[in-house]
Amino acid sequence: MNVYLYSLGCVKNLVDGEAMSGLLRACGFTLTDEAAAAEVIIVNTCGFIRSAKEESIAAILRLAAYKQEGRCRLLLAAGCMPQKYAAEMLSAMPEIDAALGPGQIREVVPLIREKLGLGEGPPAPCGDIHLLRILSTPPYTAYLKIADGCNNRCSYCLIPQLRGVYQSRPMPDILAEARLLAQKGVKELILVAQDTTGYGFDLYGEFVLPQLLRELAALPFVWIRLMYSYPRLIGPELLRVMAEHENICHYLDLPLQHADDGVLAAMNRSDTRQSLLEKIALIREYLPDAALRTTVMVGFPGETRTAWQNLLGFLSEARFDWVGVFAYSKEDGTAAARLPAQVAQKTKDVRLHKTMSLLAGLSAEKMRGFIRRELDVLVEGGGEDGLYFGRSAFHAPEVDGLVYFSGGEQVETGSFVKVRVTSAGVYDLYGEKT
Repeated sequence: MNVYLYSLGCVKNLVDGEAMSGLLRACGFTLTDEAAAAEVIIVNTCGFIRSAKEESIAAILRLAAYKQEGRCRLLLAAGCMPQKYAAEMLSAMPEIDAALGPGQIREVVPLIREKLGLGEGPPAPCGDIHLLRILSTPPYTAYLKIADGCNNRCSYCLIPQLRGVYQSRPMPDILAEARLLAQKGVKELILVAQDTTGYGFDLYGEFVLPQLLRELAALPFVWIRLMYSYPRLIGPELLRVMAEHENICHYLDLPLQHADDGVLAAMNRSDTRQSLLEKIALIREYLPDAALRTTVMVGFPGETRTAWQNLLGFLSEARFDWVGVFAYSKEDGTAAARLPAQVAQKTKDVRLHKTMSLLAGLSAEKMRGFIRRELDVLVEGGGEDGLYFGRSAFHAPEVDGLVYFSGGEQVETGSFVKVRVTSAGVYDLYGEKT
């Protein structure tokens, strides 16, 4: 029986989809890339903000058409939306035959068999389902989820309701999966969680990300990259480990959200502008060449013009390499949705546009600093007219810029080459293979 799985949302959801695909294959199902050929269609939804929910609903309704136009006999909604809205979804969208949350991945096989009257079938494999993953990323790059859920309780965020409390994966399970990924030829391992720096406390009584990184660095990965690292738990031990191991990228993703003390307090964040500047200084003391990424939010309830300008001043001072910016989205069920002084949509739009304009100028300046540097670049595509593109250790996939370069002779995708940067754009670099 053919199954088509469509994943939306964050890379953590992507990993769940890969694990679900692997489990289905191990239990005798066939994965297909053609929705029209599938008897079972699964939409792995995102429910983080309103636009993500709207995108998920649109995907469900679009794929539901294959019940009439294709071979589909069963349409399942999976992921974060059903975790919170399963009853509402099943009531409002009769196209959906069943729904299951992110903690119910193992139930997908018996659910399909029950709904379609297939009988028990071959038994599901025991053990960690992450070992069954079918990678949907290029073969040289893989995400490794080290924990799920979150304990931070930021006032704007639904994640604890969607994913539950912070749950670290046991270190032996993570290392077993990492070894398997290395055997498959993965060269870039990207660690993800809702908060990677919070890893281990629930299992071991202490934060053990540095110890995990030491173990991973002993494996034959060319790059190990950290994403979603909350600043409060970044300290000397973690930074020393990153400095000591050549295959740990000098790259940190710090999801700061804001830098005005009043807004940070309303967000229920533990940081202050001063503590953030001090943490950035500490990182650059240990890793002078580190690339720093962050994400910020404009238009949070109570964000005055002064508070927004404080954020802009902070961004100008901190000089991040990469910054994502988005407007606050009011989500039912969050504390922030009940706050007074909600910012008008027009004001949010103006602040978003002006913030992005500032960041474009700062990014262009940062990019010019790479000119005449030689970078190790992971080749990701190209080849027409001898022109290629890829990423350096300072570029995470999907969210950062790219390095474009002339390669001369054929250059293999997934290989590493040295590129001398000759010019820079706002977000991208340009150079020549040396």
